[in-house]
Amino acid sequence: MTRKSRRQFLEESMLASAAAVVATSTHGLSADDSASSSANERLGVACVGVRGRGGSHLNFFSGRKDTEVVAIVDVDEEVLANRAKQVGNRQGREPKRYVDLRKALDDPSIDIVTIATPNHWHSLAAIWAIQAGKDVYLEKPVSHNVSEGRRVVEAARKYNKICQTGTQSRSNPGMRAAIAHVQKGGIGTIRVARGLCYKRRKSIGARGKYDIPKNIHYNLWLGPAPEAPLTRPRLHYDWHWQWAYGNGDLGNQGIHQMDIARWGMGVSSLCKSVFSYGGRLGYKDAGETANTQVVVHDYGDQSLVFEVRGLETGPLTRSSSGVEFQSGKYRPKIGVIFEGSDGYVVIPSYAGGAAFDLEGKLVEEFKGPGSDAHHFANFLTAVRSRNVSDLNADIEEGHLSSALCHLGNISYRLGGMVPVREVASRLSQVSSRDNDLDTFERMLEHLKANGLSLDRLELQAGPALAFNPKSETFVDHEAADRMLTRHYRAPFVVPVAGQV
Repeated sequence: MTRKSRRQFLEESMLASAAAVVATSTHGLSADDSASSSANERLGVACVGVRGRGGSHLNFFSGRKDTEVVAIVDVDEEVLANRAKQVGNRQGREPKRYVDLRKALDDPSIDIVTIATPNHWHSLAAIWAIQAGKDVYLEKPVSHNVSEGRRVVEAARKYNKICQTGTQSRSNPGMRAAIAHVQKGGIGTIRVARGLCYKRRKSIGARGKYDIPKNIHYNLWLGPAPEAPLTRPRLHYDWHWQWAYGNGDLGNQGIHQMDIARWGMGVSSLCKSVFSYGGRLGYKDAGETANTQVVVHDYGDQSLVFEVRGLETGPLTRSSSGVEFQSGKYRPKIGVIFEGSDGYVVIPSYAGGAAFDLEGKLVEEFKGPGSDAHHFANFLTAVRSRNVSDLNADIEEGHLSSALCHLGNISYRLGGMVPVREVASRLSQVSSRDNDLDTFERMLEHLKANGLSLDRLELQAGPALAFNPKSETFVDHEAADRMLTRHYRAPFVVPVAGQV
């Protein structure tokens, strides 16, 4: 069956597929519950970037009756060969191998492209795939900077393609129930949504000039990033901590919690202003991003506060107003806390959480499986229905949550080193909320516990940047506006607005 006839078949069966979705809620899906047994409906999938997170993509799409991994793309020849064999053993036929995404996109057997590359490749890979007529599942963050994320949204709309963001919590039943409780007023008016990423990150080694592994096509690995030598000991994963490729833990682990926080707040735009401070503290290495960071997003009568801690730390035990959280699983190190006028919701995982009253008494728990399968299956539902509204995490949701991470990093990167107590003074000028000062004091306690002397400590404190959420640009700040995008290395160029 040709690619064209397959697409026609899917579009003609749209009504039947939509009816099946209504009959079978995605809340209860396992990996195969929504799979069609018809060979005519089998979708060809290309997975791009398969060393780490891409392995989950391969496992899902090679394990269904209605999808087949027909191609894998990776610039690491060893990973490419190993993954091809694994997929072949799982589905009975090995996928084609490509090191260059552009060549894969010419393959008419590919209907879907999933992307789990380093961050700096995310948007361009998605745009190229959409322009080639493919639907896309794009891992978080969907962008390396604010502008290119909006370009992915623009491309998906222009070419009428389905593009799901890989924030899988949005499809998990327990999480959906917890967010519904927040949004329906179960804890009153939300004052603060607090994202936490207390995840130990050790030194990545000294900065230097290191040899490129022989199995890596380094020019393709760099892609849109500037041509530059490898300055960290390990090529893979540690790119997260260098600005040319990653976005720190704010845009790594933290994007999950940022997305949940914004989702619960019910805001569908970027903030009115942003302020960030922190540092790369406790060691000197090849990393550049902050390992200790606080970001305050101002939404008028609400704020979204995000905390990153890469040194040793314990769980958060109390709210900003002093309420003690329940011990054990509801004392989060990685999670989200919604602080309302009538209570709190604490989310310590991808799967759900619990509601508490103002005295800290447990009111209700929200439980459910935290499987990736729900989110992948939701994507396939939308691919078959051709209805963007069927997606639990449409690309625009991913763009907004990713952009909040980028805005925090822009404020941080535009900052200068100041004595630690000057940060408190700046906080009092940019915000009248007591919780912001509480967050700052808790961060100092954390740093002191890690052996840092507060008397001599300096932090990198950024400016409070006013932002226009409608135009997605800063207000009267050219330096900050320049950081909304980057210089792209030809031919790996993300198109400008209106030219996707």
